[in-house]
Amino acid sequence: MAIKNSLLASLFLVVLFGSGAWAQQDAQYTQYMFNTMSVNPAYAGSRGQLSVAALYRSQWVGVDGAPETWTLNLHSPVRNSRIGYGISIVNDKIGEGTIQETYLDALVSYTIDVSLKGKLSFGLKLGGNFLNLDFEQLRQRPGFEEATNTDNIENKFSPNFGLGLYYHTDRFYAGLSAPNLLETEHFDGSSNDANDIDFLSQDRINFYMITGYVFDLNDNLKFKPALLTKVVGGAPLQVDLSTSFLFAEKFSLGAAYRWDAAVSGLAGFQITDQIMLGLAYDSETTSLGDTQFNSGSFEVFLRWELVKSFEKLVSPRFF
Repeated sequence: MAIKNSLLASLFLVVLFGSGAWAQQDAQYTQYMFNTMSVNPAYAGSRGQLSVAALYRSQWVGVDGAPETWTLNLHSPVRNSRIGYGISIVNDKIGEGTIQETYLDALVSYTIDVSLKGKLSFGLKLGGNFLNLDFEQLRQRPGFEEATNTDNIENKFSPNFGLGLYYHTDRFYAGLSAPNLLETEHFDGSSNDANDIDFLSQDRINFYMITGYVFDLNDNLKFKPALLTKVVGGAPLQVDLSTSFLFAEKFSLGAAYRWDAAVSGLAGFQITDQIMLGLAYDSETTSLGDTQFNSGSFEVFLRWELVKSFEKLVSPRFF
């Protein structure tokens, strides 16, 4: 039990405060290739039709109070224009409600043709997040019994905005983005006590680079390698590599590797022309993955798109 308590305390310290007294940054996804709008606002409207997607991620299954993330986004092009729009809602929960952050964002993009098949989009995101932190619940966690007596934080709103660039053809895509450009301070900074937590937690800017290419191996088989790189000050470079095979435009199977963090398996099913289901499972390669209390992380992704029978795409995009 002592090992588990130590693990829980470490988990909350890392997630709450991070290295060098900085908060955990943007939500992490294994199926980022199907959830691009969450990291790049320029993706809004790029699929050419109304697209609604939901994603649930449960991180470090078996660890009490481990993070859970719910994501819902909607985006579409504006008919007969170069403009796209989107709405994104993300809810992060840690410790069964000890910490909750809800992000509400509106996105707009503008797309220009740069070649016969290439399109370049510029994206803007406007919104913010609501933070709830229950210090009473926190004090009940192992290792936090002597935590600060600071009053609970309830629905503290912090505005933010982000920018992105996204280029794509029918086979290739690449994007650069910074979804949250304001470095918000969540606590008042009045404490000089290293054991007190009200001086901690400031967001830092996360920069993303994403790219991928689709190869036709034969008439019924496609292969797509993809890369996502995240850079944030004060934290190690994060690199996600993935490879996926698409069979008969219906079933995808792949694997991913998060540098020095996790290996993953991915599967996708195009259930109908309109509905796609995606699944992913992560196995930690860090010391956290060596414990008997961590059974890995998993994601479930569901997308619905307005594809009418007379507008059915001959070859749906694999991104």
